[in-house]
Amino acid sequence: QVQLVESGGGLVQAGGSLRLSCAASGLTFSTYIMGWFRQAPGKERELVATISRSGARTYYLDSVKGRITISRDNAKNTVYLQMYGLKPEDTAVYYCAAAEGVPGIPDRRAEYKYWGQGTQVTVSS
Repeated sequence: QVQLVESGGGLVQAGGSLRLSCAASGLTFSTYIMGWFRQAPGKERELVATISRSGARTYYLDSVKGRITISRDNAKNTVYLQMYGLKPEDTAVYYCAAAEGVPGIPDRRAEYKYWGQGTQVTVSS
């Protein structure tokens, strides 16, 4: 079966950094667009970043541009989210997701076929 397992979350002070990882299994990883979403309590889940199958193209939520980098290693079936200069408003559960080929940039939850369980990121002030 397909599994996406996130790791790397935790408690960090404002201005700190975290590197999230998502290990995939049970699928041909390189054929999927990968994305990171986040959801804070009482708020809608939002797309943070996506990366193309080869890793050549990326997309970022405007509010995180310059502070977050998405990358992937197809040989390791892993996608990463490196976060710098974290702010309290970045506090959320972060989810890894996989999308099959779609036109344009997959930015909606329904476009992603597989999801991880999520990892908590808490940024203290």
